[in-house]
Amino acid sequence: MHEKYMSPLSERYASKEMQYIFSPDKKFTTWRKLWIALAEAERELGLPITEEQIEEMKAHQDDINYEEARAREKEVRHDVMSHVYAYGLQCPKAKGIIHLGATSCYVGDNTDLIIMREGLCLVREKLINVIAELSRFAAAWKTQPTLAFTHFQPAQPTTVGKRACLWIQELLLDLEDLEHVIGSMKLLGSKGTTGTQASFLELFDGDHEKCRALDQKIAEKMGFSSCYPVSGQTYSRKVDTRVLCVLAGIASSAHKFSNDIRLLQHLKEIEEPFEKSQIGSSAMAYKRNPMRSERIASLANYVMSDVMNPMLTASTQWFERTLDDSANKRISIPEAFLAVDGILDLYLNVVDGLVVYPKVIEKHLMAELPFMATENIMMDAVKAGGDRQELHEKIRTLSMEAGRQVKVEGRDNNLLELIAADPAFNLSLDELKKSMDPSRYVGRAPRQVEEFLEETVYPILRENESVLGRKAEINV
Repeated sequence: MHEKYMSPLSERYASKEMQYIFSPDKKFTTWRKLWIALAEAERELGLPITEEQIEEMKAHQDDINYEEARAREKEVRHDVMSHVYAYGLQCPKAKGIIHLGATSCYVGDNTDLIIMREGLCLVREKLINVIAELSRFAAAWKTQPTLAFTHFQPAQPTTVGKRACLWIQELLLDLEDLEHVIGSMKLLGSKGTTGTQASFLELFDGDHEKCRALDQKIAEKMGFSSCYPVSGQTYSRKVDTRVLCVLAGIASSAHKFSNDIRLLQHLKEIEEPFEKSQIGSSAMAYKRNPMRSERIASLANYVMSDVMNPMLTASTQWFERTLDDSANKRISIPEAFLAVDGILDLYLNVVDGLVVYPKVIEKHLMAELPFMATENIMMDAVKAGGDRQELHEKIRTLSMEAGRQVKVEGRDNNLLELIAADPAFNLSLDELKKSMDPSRYVGRAPRQVEEFLEETVYPILRENESVLGRKAEINV
């Protein structure tokens, strides 16, 4: 175990559920299900296949004789034919009709499509749970004023809950894309060596309609509505690109969230979970590094860069197929799924345990709020009889002086004191301080949170109530 490379995606990041979807056992049992579906469909369309043969195949669908398959593959250097052989050893009566008329891509490509769709469904379930957890956080903090940032410079205040809605909005866009890809995925079906179904046309004595019916029957038996109408030997590798683009979109959204949390943790306003015995730094014992958010970013970078693999593969497929996709697909597709699975578990874990520090948020906001409030202060001074143009210039000058004192002298923001000392404003310090209620400056943010959750988010959560309630355990 300790003498060979082990993928960190399996060892540290991905869940057991996603690992099983891309496991050898899942792959090879799906091959056998496809061989059974093929035999059943061929029998239903009149080929001389008996119910006894099919039942024999079903009896050995799950007890795969791996040792025989491995030994055979060493001889023939062909994984599909090795498993056909091994299956035939267990099913002597059905041996002659297993894989009848098919080529390797019948099991290989159809299985890839089945597994990818199943993986996407698990991703969808986890994504919805992250959205649900974020919606709870947004609702809980919808009225908490906080500094907003543009260019990471202090800007007009928002609320903690409204900022969370920005994270949710991006995940909802990902969910739309995800559902589109899941809903549009088809099976390859039984297309033959170059996609012409020539072998099946021969089996069915030239009956084109039976060839068409064969595809449809196989699709339905495997839980798909239809097959891609045309193909070469393989399904179009653009399908893989579409799948990985969706996964990369989720990774991108998660990366953005993780960046915000890391910056907020630096400001000491919001922190990701930090366990009692967790060590933040080997050298600096006081540190609470945002390890989970950093891991999200790290895995997300991998997934986003992984999109190039299926794009390059799709662009370089020659005519009806080449085999330079095979080794790449075995790595790039599963690893993208495993990485996104780990990202979503981390995302859910972080949101579930976010710690908010309202006093720090208020301190930072109040240090900047006098600058934000100058428009309101100026309007109050105008109402008291002041000249707007004169007051605007004075506020500009006093703001620059207050900024200088903060940045050069290291003092607190004294803009209110400077304004109160200027008779042109005719406002006392107490009057100015009364205008420093942060809730006056967050606009519609609390209402926006309520409207967004009620009108957009909660309907989706109600439709998917059966998949809610997940918790994420982080391995390391």
